[in-house]
Amino acid sequence: MKVVVLGAGVVGIATAWHLADQGHEVTVVDRRMGPGLETSFANGGQISPSHAEPWANPATLKSLPGWLLREDAPLVFRWRADPDLWRFGLRFLANCTRAAARRNTERAWRLARYSLDGMKAIRAAEGFAYDEASRGILHVFEDPKGFDAAGRHAAELDRTLGIPHRVMSPAECVAHEPALAPVQSRLAGGVLSPIDEQGDARLFTANLAGRVAAKGGRLLYGRSVEALETGGDRVTAVRLDMGTRIEADAVVAAMGSFTPLLLRRIGIRLPVYPLKGYSVTLNVAGRNDAPQGSLTDDARRIVFTRLGDRLRAAGTAELAGYDLSLNRVRSQAILKGVQAVFPEIARDAVPDYWCGLRPASPDGVPVIGPTRFRNLFLNTGHGTLGWTMAAGSGRLVADLVSGRTPEISTEGLTLDRFRI
Repeated sequence: MKVVVLGAGVVGIATAWHLADQGHEVTVVDRRMGPGLETSFANGGQISPSHAEPWANPATLKSLPGWLLREDAPLVFRWRADPDLWRFGLRFLANCTRAAARRNTERAWRLARYSLDGMKAIRAAEGFAYDEASRGILHVFEDPKGFDAAGRHAAELDRTLGIPHRVMSPAECVAHEPALAPVQSRLAGGVLSPIDEQGDARLFTANLAGRVAAKGGRLLYGRSVEALETGGDRVTAVRLDMGTRIEADAVVAAMGSFTPLLLRRIGIRLPVYPLKGYSVTLNVAGRNDAPQGSLTDDARRIVFTRLGDRLRAAGTAELAGYDLSLNRVRSQAILKGVQAVFPEIARDAVPDYWCGLRPASPDGVPVIGPTRFRNLFLNTGHGTLGWTMAAGSGRLVADLVSGRTPEISTEGLTLDRFRI
């Protein structure tokens, strides 16, 4: 079939690769001048299926009042006259119950675990490097109460969902990641997720896009999608700028946060909203005191990942519509996190700041699969887990387009779980 994939981020390119691998004639369209130049560009670098619990959970609900007046809070709502934001906020709060969080964690874990296997399969098939490593992700805690709660929660996830974790003493944390030695006395302990990985999402996306082209795919960069043409229960063509029109047997909408803006023109209301995240990248070439793996500071909600000669620190979530301006206070909060955990590195390095819009669903689970147009498929709403879930959701959507039965259940992943 002739399949058009809208979006050349890590999710769109992974989908295109699977479609091309299944023998389809694939065209990828993106408004940027290359692959992976928006949300995939400078994320936290963590492939973290073990941490699939959504932002919408009882702990977040408990913390929200204390965050409301803090400009540097981990989660900030910029309330305004935006009906989409208010609808998102109400649905988000409705998913902060214990039962909803458990259900949504199970759904996200199912896809994330499948995606980890898919990432390994792509790596074996293509063999390119993307500053990847398979050392697990270590969550570190300074507060003993937080550490004890995390240990209990890890044990529950292991027992109920089979998500492996290992509780570690401060000395074991340092043995796993020697760069923590200067702050060992402050640590209460850590929780290691041994199956998790790390890597540069932008580099992976660029390499995989090259493989799509090698399989015969057409990559149209610097082109904007103006509209989807429909007839009956089908999308008949994709209309681009400069008068270009592409007829298609199937269309995959993987434009991240911009997917809802396109689909509302054909009557599809997609409950996905931009969740702005920030990152700081520091050059650590030649430093022996820089971390080698990936860590998460749970109290500050900041992740640290080694990517070749760089250290990437990322975190926070800001609901501010489609505003891509760099908030200095929130950027500085990320750098302060680096200063707290790796003071020597932060003192010497020159920070490179970035922010991007993650496409978030209110329940923390992506929106994948069919729509009321029988040849239009969705692959968006991954929130902070787009890098984690890209390979699996790409395979899942490619199978649906091809009429194959997916290897995992799509229950709870499709648009019909929302009453809209």
